[in-house]
Amino acid sequence: MIEERARGNPASAEAIRKEVVRLVGDDFSKLKPGSPEAMRLKQVLVEQGAWSQYLEVGIGPDAEVFTKAPVLSSVGTGMDAGLHPKSTWNNPEPEVVLAVSSRGNIVGATLGNDVNLRDFEGRSALLLSKAKDNNASCAVGPLLRLFDQGFSLDDVRRMDVRLDREGRRTVLSSRVIRRSARSAAIRPTSSPQTIGPVHQYPDGFALFLGTMFAPVKDRDAPGQGFTHKRDDIVTIAAPQLGKLVNRMRNSDECEPWTFGVGALMKNLAERKVLWILIRRVGRAQRAHSHSASMVHGATRLPTLNSARHCESAATTQSISPQAALWIASLRSQ
Repeated sequence: MIEERARGNPASAEAIRKEVVRLVGDDFSKLKPGSPEAMRLKQVLVEQGAWSQYLEVGIGPDAEVFTKAPVLSSVGTGMDAGLHPKSTWNNPEPEVVLAVSSRGNIVGATLGNDVNLRDFEGRSALLLSKAKDNNASCAVGPLLRLFDQGFSLDDVRRMDVRLDREGRRTVLSSRVIRRSARSAAIRPTSSPQTIGPVHQYPDGFALFLGTMFAPVKDRDAPGQGFTHKRDDIVTIAAPQLGKLVNRMRNSDECEPWTFGVGALMKNLAERKVLWILIRRVGRAQRAHSHSASMVHGATRLPTLNSARHCESAATTQSISPQAALWIASLRSQ
């Protein structure tokens, strides 16, 4: 909402932020989207000329759902994350990411960085795809932890998520940006709005829940807010899910995405892994038991952006995040 009203200009953001906070506050955690209370707040804001399309999806009845990245295009921890080279105002967005099966069941969680270009999206919401979906602009990891008796959605709601940024070109402390946000506001309301009779995901999907906070403090010139610099090391961490660490580079400098679904199937077939997965899934289904599945506890997420990473996954006998989602999806049917 700040970006929209600033029209992508960081110099205008701080004054607008103060005005928005004065009108609507800075904590919507107790406000149920689409509720009568939310609709009354909307009416007040409309009358004051402060309504926004971002508030519509924030407190309105319909969640904002868009495709952040195609299948197999995300990067994992330890890899470069990408920024559009024309962007001059951008930020990390730390988020909890839910693993959802083809039946709409939430089966696990991980961490994600929904890398955002404030200047692009602020100029026009129609530039959302360019602001959000670029090479290496979606980072997920370091592991996918499936829900069991020791870890549930309630644990996700209660956990703390931290954002750290270490920049090579700054002489300040390595903890330049450190903020902690309680994830108590996490409600899986977007899951039924994402999948159902009007839209299906046969292989399941990873659902980013939206950022809980983002850096806004001036980094360089007063009033210019925060933006990345080349070689920033961004860490998103939670005690229950580990640390997602990425170095920031321009998207055209990051490793190109060349390993798609066709390459995955060919790779699995050549290594005779595909029939092993199918056999194990069949065995798990016949057992009709959660504990009989090959996926339990915390499953590591090797990155699958190249054949090299696939071969590494085979060596460590890990499975890909897509395979984990696929197995979990079959198990839930």
